[in-house]
Amino acid sequence: MKFLHTSITVRHMDESLKFYTEVLGLQFERRRTIPENKAEIAFVQDPQSGARIELTHWDGKESFEAGEQLDHLAFEVDDLDRFLLHVRSRGVPVAKEPYRLSGGSSRIAFILDPNEVWIELIERAKPAA
Repeated sequence: MKFLHTSITVRHMDESLKFYTEVLGLQFERRRTIPENKAEIAFVQDPQSGARIELTHWDGKESFEAGEQLDHLAFEVDDLDRFLLHVRSRGVPVAKEPYRLSGGSSRIAFILDPNEVWIELIERAKPAA
């Protein structure tokens, strides 16, 4: 398993991107809308460590409560089905079964940690042989 990124919920995407790139010096990677989730995401990366943050803006979300900003942690797994069997055998709740986003090739699922923090599991598409 490989740690990929941390996702935080932001109130204003443009302001947040400006903060993370101009104030903290992270590098902008990409930005896109995810219509089926009613969200927009953007990735920024620390050029020294390679650590990434996914900024997530949820359409229509007007209020925020303390602690709500952490959206999820993301890990890459080689075999999503095998990993889900492993976590299920340990009693870990699966919050979202495997699926693909429109226009994407990776398979994604979500599990919950003991504090109900969402953990995204991403199985990258295998290159065609």
